[in-house]
Amino acid sequence: MKEIDIKGAGGVSIRDKWKDGPQTYLGVMVAGFPNMFMVTGPQSPGVKSQMIFACQQHVDFVGDMIKYARGRQMRRIEASRMAEINWVQHNNEVADSTLYPLANSWYMGANIPGKPRIFMPYVGGVQNYVKKCDEVVQKGYEGFEMSA
Repeated sequence: MKEIDIKGAGGVSIRDKWKDGPQTYLGVMVAGFPNMFMVTGPQSPGVKSQMIFACQQHVDFVGDMIKYARGRQMRRIEASRMAEINWVQHNNEVADSTLYPLANSWYMGANIPGKPRIFMPYVGGVQNYVKKCDEVVQKGYEGFEMSA
């Protein structure tokens, strides 16, 4: 994502936003980057799960969210900054309960000199991730801001 010149609201680049490591909400969206959806993005269980299932779950989740927004005449969807902060914190807490952060692996960005050392995938379990996504949907896409 950082290799693409993506600009969010106010012209902020994803490269600048992620200079200290990725920040996402559910690995699907980034606060400040409306209508930019990711499939198996950082802080999702994508790479730590069966990838085809993870892709399908994300595509279904995003597609349903877009239908929900359109049904309410909303054209803009964005992760709230607070939801993003909370998800990053949760992702880090889950990772810190494992040995993953102690390893020199690409999961920590150790394969690229100068890259921030932050654990990127969600390792709380696919079932817990899907449960969280289901709760978000049941609460009217809690953590996502929608506007016309």
